[in-house]
Amino acid sequence: MSKLDYINRKIPNVGLSNLTKTSSGANSTATIINYKPKHCLGDTLIVKVQMFNYLGEKKTYGGDFLRARIFSPNLGASASGRLEDFNNGTYNVYFTLFWEGQVQISILLMHPSEAVSALWRARNQGYKNVKYIGKFLNKDHEVHTECGFQLDAYGEKCDYGDNEYGEFFFCMKLPGVPCEALISMKSENTPHAYLSDKEKMLYMSIDVKPKCQTGMSLPFPSGYFLHDLWYSLPCNVSSYEPLANITTCLNGRIIYLMGDSTLRQWIEYLPAHLKDLKFFDLHGSGWHKTYLAIDQTNNIYVQWKKHGHPFITLSFFNARDYADAAHQINQIGGNSDTIIVITLGQHFRAFPISVFIRRLLKVRKAIENMFLRSPDTKIIIKSENTREINLDVERFSDFHGYIQYLLVKDIFSGLNVGMIDVWDMTTAFGSFNVHPSETILKNQINIFLSYLC
Repeated sequence: MSKLDYINRKIPNVGLSNLTKTSSGANSTATIINYKPKHCLGDTLIVKVQMFNYLGEKKTYGGDFLRARIFSPNLGASASGRLEDFNNGTYNVYFTLFWEGQVQISILLMHPSEAVSALWRARNQGYKNVKYIGKFLNKDHEVHTECGFQLDAYGEKCDYGDNEYGEFFFCMKLPGVPCEALISMKSENTPHAYLSDKEKMLYMSIDVKPKCQTGMSLPFPSGYFLHDLWYSLPCNVSSYEPLANITTCLNGRIIYLMGDSTLRQWIEYLPAHLKDLKFFDLHGSGWHKTYLAIDQTNNIYVQWKKHGHPFITLSFFNARDYADAAHQINQIGGNSDTIIVITLGQHFRAFPISVFIRRLLKVRKAIENMFLRSPDTKIIIKSENTREINLDVERFSDFHGYIQYLLVKDIFSGLNVGMIDVWDMTTAFGSFNVHPSETILKNQINIFLSYLC
């Protein structure tokens, strides 16, 4: 069974006949089914969720997109809940009690199952949610043309795909302008929508431990916050030691960061803890330019580079230094002092899931080849994180992110890579920001360092 078939079987296929028949957070119930006056540290708290529609009728099928967490604000403590869907409108949520004290429970209905079904259909129906504009140099002036994964226009096209991996991307060819003259690209959201007007109404409101080692599989939840510090379950991570020893840990290391702006946050964060780490101006423009920071005293090299198409930004980005993460990995020799960190997700949400699956498989193959020539190279996969819920839901819903998060865990399983579960971190923390706060960022770096030192 292909990855796409596997995911398709997991998504509800529910038609939308009447909005009042959809899941209502206000009418649904949550009950602690193993309640007792006092629970012990390490106990599991089980909450039964029964979904009802807006008419007060019990739902008879599952597939709702729920987000569950427990938290103690006065302790800065929080953790995600593990969801079990019985496919009949009933769910169990399992919370592990990781810390002492009173806890609050939050179970959010992010999307009813009808909305999940519509989002999945819309996402995989085509490529018209985002369009690209390519900038070409025509002798002494610049000219623009339409680019994308799929172009409706007739005429000659420039092919920038990768046949070996089944990836494709095109630009309409301009008369007298060679395809090699492509300079840069930018993107913009289109007015097109695959959702019907009735389906759009579904999104107008929302109800309510050994040392870290590569190759380890992550449970869910994979950890919890206490005093705003992330305690990993599979790893024995000191919450203070990694950052305190960051200079020693990274001494002599070459670090390649390949991803989106959530990983660019790392290279912006590190100079605050590595006093000799200085940026080298590569003379690019825009937030998506390549970043390079060097610590000559401790021989530390850190580079951030965008992961390649699809990359969504309103400003033009350089297309000539474009290389997707797989090609970047293939260009690195690797050794015991080389670390590669990869994150893929946010920019893929607006496109059919097949685009994301192909890229993940391509990156996995590049990692396998890296380990053949350099098994000592450290490779870390950072999952994507939650984001705002008031953004363009059809393109950027966290439902799309969650499916991609599951695919990342599945496709990279069995490889000798490290995983940083930022989806779990941001869910537990209650984060609704595409660029998580410094608290979450600090804890990401903590886990990263624990894989190295």
